[in-house]
Amino acid sequence: MLLRRLPRHSILPGLLMLCVCAGAGAAPARVEDVRLWSGPEGTRLVLDLSSPVKYDVFTLNNPYRVVVDLANASIADNSRLPAGQGSVTRVRSGKQPRHGLRFVLDLAVLQRPRSFVVGPDGTAGHRLVVELPAAAGAPTASAPPPVMAATSPPPPTVMPPAEPMSVKSVATGRGRDLVIAVDAGHGGKDPGAIGRKGTYEKQVTLAIARRLAAAIDREDGMRAVMVRGDDRFVSLRGRVVKARDYKADMFISIHADSVRDRNVGGSSVYVLSLRGASDEAARWLAERENAADLMGGVSLDDKNDVLASVLLDVTQKESVSNSVDAADSILGSLRGVTSVHRPRVQHAGFVVLKSPDIPSVLVETAFISNVADERRLKDPVHQLKIAEAIHAGVRSYFYSRPPPGTRVAALVAAQRAEPRTLAGR
Repeated sequence: MLLRRLPRHSILPGLLMLCVCAGAGAAPARVEDVRLWSGPEGTRLVLDLSSPVKYDVFTLNNPYRVVVDLANASIADNSRLPAGQGSVTRVRSGKQPRHGLRFVLDLAVLQRPRSFVVGPDGTAGHRLVVELPAAAGAPTASAPPPVMAATSPPPPTVMPPAEPMSVKSVATGRGRDLVIAVDAGHGGKDPGAIGRKGTYEKQVTLAIARRLAAAIDREDGMRAVMVRGDDRFVSLRGRVVKARDYKADMFISIHADSVRDRNVGGSSVYVLSLRGASDEAARWLAERENAADLMGGVSLDDKNDVLASVLLDVTQKESVSNSVDAADSILGSLRGVTSVHRPRVQHAGFVVLKSPDIPSVLVETAFISNVADERRLKDPVHQLKIAEAIHAGVRSYFYSRPPPGTRVAALVAAQRAEPRTLAGR
């Protein structure tokens, strides 16, 4: 029995996976990505798979290790494994007899693993998740968010970003940190636009996104998560899904525009058009489980379709309205550091702006097709100015309307109370 060493509460998901595998045939599964994340609750490994697999998870001592064996599976020889995080000091992999594949997690302290599988959910494929709950003496970082699964109830899996990324501990004091998802446009096999001097859009967007994430992380009460932290491809829908998995309070996508007229230059800021919002609302309503997740678990049977449509429409319109306000604040900040191509916030149907419940903004930082803009985009000093201007706009937006229960809301309340306290003295 492959699952003999698994903890009792993880046997059932494993057995379900084995049942699925029984009819899946002998085609080998491919490990498409290996991701690791550490937080206050522990450390989690996620294996993205092309198909279901039989697997076994167990521990070894002297030294402490967690072993994950996959039957009839493969991984590309040049695949890059994540660096150690939390209680995991290193991740290794190797081939096993009879087409098997083994992953080994070297541990700083002994921990008991939990494991479960997640089926395809429309945006992500099969996943095997191994959790190492936090134990005394186990180092941790910031908390990972859950990911939606196709099962009910959904197990708390994660969608960690690519490394490197900036990570900040959860703020002390009252309230949670605001989470800002920073999306560097394009990446990997998608270079984006290419400037006349050979500059790739994907390179400058990543550089600016990293600087923006660092600026956000320096802000008390805010935490940045990067949708991609290195030169890898992430689908447009995948970017939206990752932002929702992180429970982001805002999504900011960084781009560098290109047009035929090479004299055109300057920055522009976009939000989702109302027509795009309507189209996306219809799509979410069609994906009944996802729509229910958006609306707090409203049952989407035929009798409740009208109610669901109304609730989703309200959610979407509020999100677009908040996006406009945030974009206006960012555009105002950009005016102070660079020329602006469009004096007002623009509306378009960009896929990455289509999260129904997260204020989402796309910033075209400049026109890479313009030689002067291209030169500035490559300048680290100018990149920092753009990043800090975007951060200032984000800060201004949230400080003008701090979400209840956040650290920023507590800071704003303290600032407002301070003049009264001084007057009372």
